Amino acid sequence: MVKFYESSFNYEYPFPAVSLAYFLRYPNPYAKHVLSTDVIDRHFEPDSQRLYTTRLHLKRSKLPPAVLKLMPKGFLGSRSDTGQSYILEKSIVDAREGWMTTETKNLEWTGVLSVIEKQCYKRPSIASTEGDRTGGHINDAKLGTTEVTTSTTFVSRFGQGGLRAGKRKAAVVPPENEATADTAEDDPPKKGFLSSWSTSSLQRTIEIMGMRRTREALLKSKDGMNVVLGRLRSGGLVEVLEGMRRDREAMYGPDGPWKRVWKHGNIIDDDE
Repeated sequence: MVKFYESSFNYEYPFPAVSLAYFLRYPNPYAKHVLSTDVIDRHFEPDSQRLYTTRLHLKRSKLPPAVLKLMPKGFLGSRSDTGQSYILEKSIVDAREGWMTTETKNLEWTGVLSVIEKQCYKRPSIASTEGDRTGGHINDAKLGTTEVTTSTTFVSRFGQGGLRAGKRKAAVVPPENEATADTAEDDPPKKGFLSSWSTSSLQRTIEIMGMRRTREALLKSKDGMNVVLGRLRSGGLVEVLEGMRRDREAMYGPDGPWKRVWKHGNIIDDDE
C-alpha cells in the first residue's frame, strides 16, 4: 500500500536566508526531540555551483501506541522501546538558480512504515513577478519570499515478509513431494483472500496514522524555521548561534544531552 501527501506554502523571507536557516534549524523550541545532527558528506561542484550535503539526524521518537497495538506481540522486539531513531537527509542547493531540494527518510521501523519526504525550496521566478511591476520596478515583497512544496510518500510493508517467505517456500519443492505439490495446487486457497485483505487493511491503517503524524510535524517544522529566520533577521548568525545555545540549555541543561543521559539514563519524551 502507498499513500501520498502534498502541501505548499511560502516563507516571508528571501531564498538565501531560508536555505541558510534550513541547515541551522536544530535545535529550536519546536524540535526538542532532535538529539544530534551529523554531516556525513558535503561537497561543492564548481561547474554547476551546487552544494550537496548528506546528514544524519538522531531523534527521540517511538511508534505511536495506536500502531503498536496493531503489531503482533514481540514483532519489533526491544526496538519499539529504544525511543530513538535515525533520519537520513540529503539536500542539493543551487545558489545560482535559487532553489534547494531535500529528501529525508527514516532508517528505523521501515518494515512497519517507510516515510520519504521531499521538499523543494525556490525563489519566485522573474516570470511570476511580471504582474507585480509598479512604476517599472518589481515588487520587493514578492521577491522577498520563498516557495516551498512538500511531497511525502508513506509505504507500509507490514505483513509482506511472511507472504514472500511463503511464496519462496512453495516455489522450492523436493522431488519426493512433487506428487503432493501437484495435488495441493488443485485445491483452492482457503485463507489467501482473507489473509491478503487483513494485511492490506493493516497497511492502510498504519499509513493513515503516519500521514496524520506528518501533518502535525510539518506545522512544527515550519514554526521552528520561522524562529530561526526571525533570529537571522534580528541579529544575524550571531543571534542564531546564541539562540541555539539557549534552546539546548533549556532542553538539556548546561551539561548538554549526552552528559545528562550518562548521569540519569536515557530520558524519553513524547515530543514530535
